[in-house]
Amino acid sequence: MKERRPDFKDIKSFEEFTRYYWYREELSKICKSLGLEYRSTKQELNHIIEQYFMGNRIEKSQRNGKKSQTEVVTLCTPLLECAFTFNQKFRDYFSAVTGVSPFKFNADMATAWRKVKAENDLNFTIGDMLKVYYGESDYAKYDNSVCQWNQFLKDFFLDKFSENYFDKLKVAAILWKEVRDSKNEKIYSRELLNKYRNKIEEYHK
Repeated sequence: MKERRPDFKDIKSFEEFTRYYWYREELSKICKSLGLEYRSTKQELNHIIEQYFMGNRIEKSQRNGKKSQTEVVTLCTPLLECAFTFNQKFRDYFSAVTGVSPFKFNADMATAWRKVKAENDLNFTIGDMLKVYYGESDYAKYDNSVCQWNQFLKDFFLDKFSENYFDKLKVAAILWKEVRDSKNEKIYSRELLNKYRNKIEEYHK
């Protein structure tokens, strides 16, 4: 029987939150109800909710209660002054600059934007974001271990052998720690249950 997804208010941790699938619109409504930034990509909204569970609030940008007056966007325009977001307007702009159509923002760009907002970096420009796109900047790099953990967790829950454990999330975390810290591929396989059986049994003692 499929596990029923609880209401967000009843979820106690980000680990529990990631066990369920959420649409971007749902994430946006959750963030808005919590007084957090809600006009972002799905990836950013997940990050905002993760930070919320860690006790960090990424609140809606106020910009002194006024919308930015900057209408003309150039490579020298700071992101925080042009109401930057991953929408069609800026997709068209980067498409025109790069000659890439359709243009797609990449994970490093999303990571850089999160850093700009978190640090209120008023000096980071559209040109700097373009360097991130081309891989010419080390301003921010996306940590793909988050995606790897989510896929690992999903594959573990799909394995019928995971039903043998009461606290499946904890068992998955034990296995992930071993895989993450090893030189092996960061994927789930049933063999891991046998390989790290002792560690799992130690937890259940």
